[in-house]
Amino acid sequence: MGRITEDLIRRNAEHNDCVIFSLEELSLHQQEIERLEHIDKWCRDLKILYLQNNLIGKIENVSKLKKLEYLNLALNNIEKIENLEGCEGLAKLDLTVNFIGELSSIKSLQHNIHLKELFLMGNPCADFDGYRQFVVVTLQQLKWLDGKEIERSERIQALQNYPAVEQQIREQEKAYCLRRAREKAEAQRKLEEEHENEKRSSPGFNGRWYTDIYPALSFSTESKNHLQAPEIQAEHKTDKLDACDDDLAFWNKPSLFTPESRLETLRHVEKQRKAEEKLSEKKKNVRPPRTLVTEHGKALNVNEPKSTFDCVKRSSAQHPKDNVSPTPCVIFRLDFSLKDDEKRNQLVLDLAVYRYMDTSLIEVDVQPTYVRVMVKGKPFQLVLPAEVRPDSSSAKRSQTTGHLVICMPKVEEVITVGGRASKSVKTSLDNSREQTHKRTAILLSHPEVIKRQAN
Repeated sequence: MGRITEDLIRRNAEHNDCVIFSLEELSLHQQEIERLEHIDKWCRDLKILYLQNNLIGKIENVSKLKKLEYLNLALNNIEKIENLEGCEGLAKLDLTVNFIGELSSIKSLQHNIHLKELFLMGNPCADFDGYRQFVVVTLQQLKWLDGKEIERSERIQALQNYPAVEQQIREQEKAYCLRRAREKAEAQRKLEEEHENEKRSSPGFNGRWYTDIYPALSFSTESKNHLQAPEIQAEHKTDKLDACDDDLAFWNKPSLFTPESRLETLRHVEKQRKAEEKLSEKKKNVRPPRTLVTEHGKALNVNEPKSTFDCVKRSSAQHPKDNVSPTPCVIFRLDFSLKDDEKRNQLVLDLAVYRYMDTSLIEVDVQPTYVRVMVKGKPFQLVLPAEVRPDSSSAKRSQTTGHLVICMPKVEEVITVGGRASKSVKTSLDNSREQTHKRTAILLSHPEVIKRQAN
């Protein structure tokens, strides 16, 4: 159940520096909110309030919003217009696609003298015979109804036919209320049946006393510990198939468009999401650990850190039971580059870690023949083409790109790929001596030096 919390309002008040008491406009659409609360206490200065596409079943806790001019409650579960008398400045009210069947409840809006626009299209009451005439006469202050301007001649004609129209509306309201009472009773019965079925199908429910369940639980726990990986995978496949069958049966089941069916859809989607999370958690537990070094001590190249983006979004205008084909997720491995800096005699690894990731989530381990970086617990490992000195290596983050740059000085040896014996290289002392001898030979061979020696 989505609830209106202070944190939720602050997150949607960025345009006001997250200050909520002076908010004049607030948008809380598509938050699965089921109850309207707290707003009249925390946001007294609101002028515009968007609450469309939620699951709100009753208009309440808005009577203290004296400055409210526009209230959008489209695509909710509202069945009656009420508790808006205190909104003295209300000029526009949108109740499109709700479940308002008590058309006479619009009489409560007679106190809102500044109300000029009202939207009731998509409600059961909008299908009543005489609906528009009844609203036009009842709310004399209205200028627009369902996006259509109310002409003076239309209002005069509606006044003339009002007694007959009012009687007609009452009869239709009565029939609708009886039908809704039956729908509510049927929905309650189905809900109780589902709860009973869930209890019966839950693990451990087999008609025995609780004292008899503990041995069965211990046996199942022991047997589960002895399950082999293929058996666990088969179990996951079975669970997934059962979940798919249940999901398909739910979406193919015919149902009426009622507040109860919208809530049922929400509960099913929530239940499905939790089941998927549970299955993925099982898969994570079964997954074997990543091999970084073989039994023979050979390091492997591994690039496991990645980011996934879920591209599935539901349009606000779609019905909750509309089938939406999921878009595939995009998966990125970490990009990297390894350069051989011959000038400084070092290897430089540039690893494209996420720019805004906290450095505390990154661990670097440099070994003579490979480098390992743990990014949020996921390993990146690269075998190096030459042996390096771990004690002289350094790692830092780029201030512009956020990349991790690791500098690894090479040792004074060349390691061949085939694993043959290493070839010794002249030391820096030998190099300096050789250079000194060369310089002396060049100097002695210079003409001016030879001439001075002859004198």
